[in-house]
Amino acid sequence: MSSPKSNASAVPTSFSSAKPSALYQQVRDYIEGKIASKEWVPGDRVPSEQELVEQFGISRMTVNRALRELAKEGRVERVAGVGTFVAEPRPQSTLLHIANIAEEIRRRGHRYQCHVISVESVPATPEIAGAMGLPTGQLVAHSVCVHLENEVPVQLEDRYVNQFMAPDFVNQTFTEETPAAFLLRAVPVDEIEHIVDATLPTKKQASLLQMDPTQPCLVLFRRTWTRGSVVTMVRCYHPANRYVLGSRFPADGATR
Repeated sequence: MSSPKSNASAVPTSFSSAKPSALYQQVRDYIEGKIASKEWVPGDRVPSEQELVEQFGISRMTVNRALRELAKEGRVERVAGVGTFVAEPRPQSTLLHIANIAEEIRRRGHRYQCHVISVESVPATPEIAGAMGLPTGQLVAHSVCVHLENEVPVQLEDRYVNQFMAPDFVNQTFTEETPAAFLLRAVPVDEIEHIVDATLPTKKQASLLQMDPTQPCLVLFRRTWTRGSVVTMVRCYHPANRYVLGSRFPADGATR
């Protein structure tokens, strides 16, 4: 955190008219209002639990609940022994098309990096073969890489590719373009499937994403087709407290 400023003096002195059951929500609303109005910006220090307790005359448990929920939602960041700070907004990726995460990160003015863990040909397991419409044991390309925003991992990509559709995939280093960008350039896509789920990461996934293994991941499962054949299937794992998946589209379903 760079030069965080304290906002303790800006806290009102009490919630005299609030019902006890609503106190934690009013603390939340107060903090969220300051963030929404940009009076408090990313990096600013939020009043401590003790400061809020003293200013509002409410219990520490009530204050802790409000701050804990805001931290879980990614609105604030709690640093042990240091304090609570307004968090950077979580980046959002669209579900309406195949997003290029490198372009998304660079459009935000942030630094993008890709750490390639592996790129190899492997026999398709029954699960992979069934999802891709291939015989069990047929060789498919398999890549694993981690995408970073400002040196922080935001996506673990675990991808399988039909080598008949993209024979050069396994020979790529992906230093110049992402696997998704390469496939979009190499193979025309006429159908996309997106499924979003939430799960706890494995120890290995949590290590690659530099996250707490007890915290959930948002998982985007994607398959793409060309002329009825599956080109690729990929699972993209995102730390839920760092990333958002969402879309905006017209109610009539038209694409624009």
